[in-house]
Amino acid sequence: MYTLRASITSVAAYVPPHKLTNAMLENMVDTSDEWIVSRTGIHERRILKEKNLATSDMGAEAVNEILVKRGIKGSEIDLLICATVTPDMPFPATANLICHKSGLINAFSYDLGAACSGFLFALETGRRFVESGQYKKVIVVGADTMSSIIDYSDRNTCIIFGDGAGAVLLEPSEDQSLGIQDSILKTDGSGVEYLRQKAGGSLQPASKETVDKKMHCVYQEGKHVFKFAVSNMASVCSEILENNNLSGDDVDWLVPHQANLRIIEATRKRANIAPEKVMINIHKYGNTTAGTIPICLAEWESKLKKGDKLILTSFGGGFTWGSTYLVWAY
Repeated sequence: MYTLRASITSVAAYVPPHKLTNAMLENMVDTSDEWIVSRTGIHERRILKEKNLATSDMGAEAVNEILVKRGIKGSEIDLLICATVTPDMPFPATANLICHKSGLINAFSYDLGAACSGFLFALETGRRFVESGQYKKVIVVGADTMSSIIDYSDRNTCIIFGDGAGAVLLEPSEDQSLGIQDSILKTDGSGVEYLRQKAGGSLQPASKETVDKKMHCVYQEGKHVFKFAVSNMASVCSEILENNNLSGDDVDWLVPHQANLRIIEATRKRANIAPEKVMINIHKYGNTTAGTIPICLAEWESKLKKGDKLILTSFGGGFTWGSTYLVWAY
């Protein structure tokens, strides 16, 4: 049976204009530029400060740019999937709100939560809808307003995260050599012990106590998360190379989740990929969770060419991790 390939045909991103620099954080919490850079590689991050704006607004900005660049109308989109852990509200889905704000009047939509791996999980889901032959245009958004769940008195977490959104358009390709070729996705729920948002769900509904104890903010045990991330992100990246008979030399671009510069470097070395082939913008944006990979794709779009082999890889809370191999289609 002939199989269609889902190919990325357009990409866009949005980051808020307000910058939160390391120097600013020095006035907010016990930290220093040297301490932050040496441990994370981050110099600044973007924060959504405008009132009455949320994750859906950043996602809509990216989606609107995709529509303009591709020269299509919102009514032509069949499906939108939004990967996020910072929805505008528990319901309706942030994806629904993005569709409303971008004029996607014929699309069905929903949110997907897999923390920092959310974009890869959503990309794989969108891929399957396209490959079914029933859906012609699927938009996958990765967007998070991490500043909304960060404790800016906790120097271990507030230095890491930023806000931003990225999106890609998936369309079917009859050329089997282009598009998404393979994907490996994994989860391990035992990771909840080390990286989670303790309150706000059915286990710990919002209360005065949970708010006072800052249980709605990101909780992370950095050493454990770093250890798991280095091991698993590097392993799955190597696994997808092996499964597709690729070496590091065959890869044109490594697109890693921007969590920590040291994790990115460990993954690169494990895959034996040259430093100049790695997309890195963590120094400018920090960790935008589900937004990191599509933001990288948007920033490097002008350097990408048809036929380029890309390895996307991520690790997130929960734990979640994975890697995707795709061939650039335009």
